Amino acid sequence: MSTIADVARLASVAKATASRALSGKGYVSEETRARVVSAARTIGYVVSPNAASLVTGRTKSVGVIIPFINRWFFAEVLEGIEIALLEQGYDMTLYNLPAASPERDRIFEYFLARKRFDAVISVGVALSETEVDQLHRLGRPLVGIGGPIRGVHTIAIDDVEAARLATEHLLSLGHVDIVHVGGVLVDEMDFEVHSNRLRGFTSAMTHAGLSTDGCFYASEFTLPGGYERGMEVLGDPRRRPTGIFAACDEIAVGIIVAARELGISVPADLSVIGIDGHPYADMFRLTTLEQHPREQGRLAVVSLLAELDNPTDHHAAGELTELPPRLVMRASTSGPRART
Repeated sequence: MSTIADVARLASVAKATASRALSGKGYVSEETRARVVSAARTIGYVVSPNAASLVTGRTKSVGVIIPFINRWFFAEVLEGIEIALLEQGYDMTLYNLPAASPERDRIFEYFLARKRFDAVISVGVALSETEVDQLHRLGRPLVGIGGPIRGVHTIAIDDVEAARLATEHLLSLGHVDIVHVGGVLVDEMDFEVHSNRLRGFTSAMTHAGLSTDGCFYASEFTLPGGYERGMEVLGDPRRRPTGIFAACDEIAVGIIVAARELGISVPADLSVIGIDGHPYADMFRLTTLEQHPREQGRLAVVSLLAELDNPTDHHAAGELTELPPRLVMRASTSGPRART
C-alpha cells in the first residue's frame, strides 16, 4: 500500500511538501503541486480522510438538510452544492428532513450533533428556535438557502418582489384581466413561498388599481397541477383571463398544455409567465423570472468555506444575500388581443 513518503520520493520533494500539495493547505508552487499529484496518481495513492482530519482538524464533509429531493428547485440546489464541494475536495452527507416529528428530532439530536461535519447547509427549511439553537451549539459554520434563519448567513430571492415583477410584466403589456395560479395556502412551503408570491401579485394589481377578487387559483407546484388548474381557469370562455402569472414554471407549462388542448393560442389569446428558470421554460418558450438555484447552492458553499478559512462573527449578524431574479422574455407573453 502506497504512502505519502512514496509519493514524496517519486516527486523528489519532502513529505511535508507532498502533504501540502495534496491537501491544498499551505503554499506550494503549481509546478510542484502538479508533480506531486502526478506521482500520487502513478502509484495509486489516495489521501486518507481520517489522516487528513488529524492534521487539519477537518473532516472534509458537509451536512445538508433539505425537505425534498424529488422537486426540481431542490434537486438543482443540491447539484450546485455537490459540484462546488467536489471541486474543493469535500463530501456531502444528505438528510431529507421531514416535518415536525420524532424522525426530524433524531436528525438534530443525533446525526447532526454526533456525526462529524465541518459545516452544515440548510436548504429550504424554516428551522424552529430550538433547532437553530442546536445547530449554533455545534460551533460549525451554517448557511441557509431559501429564507432568513436567526444568526445565520442566508441566500434567497425576494419572493414578494419576484411575483410583483412577474405581474408587472403582464400589466406593462396592457393586460388587466390577470389571474394568479399559485401554491395551495394550507400546504404552505417553508418561508411562506406560496403566500409571498400571492402577496406580490396582489400588490402589483392593487397598485395598478385593479381588483383581485376571484383572481387566485390554488395548484400543486407540478406540471399536472398546472394542467388541471389551467383546464379549470380556461375552460369557461366567459371568464377566461388574458394573462396568467404562475407561481412556478412547472405550473406555467401545465397551463400552456391545457391552453393548447382548448384551442387557445399562446400568446395571442393568453399570456403566461412563471418563476424559476426550469429547463422546460425554454422548450415551451415560456417567459419567466430565473432564480438560478444552482448558483444559490454554489454561493452557499463559497460562504461556508470562506468562514472555515477565516472564522468571523457574521453568524451573529444574520446576514441575508438576496439574489435578484432575471426576467427572460420568450414567446409566451405579448399584448392582449383586442376583444370585440
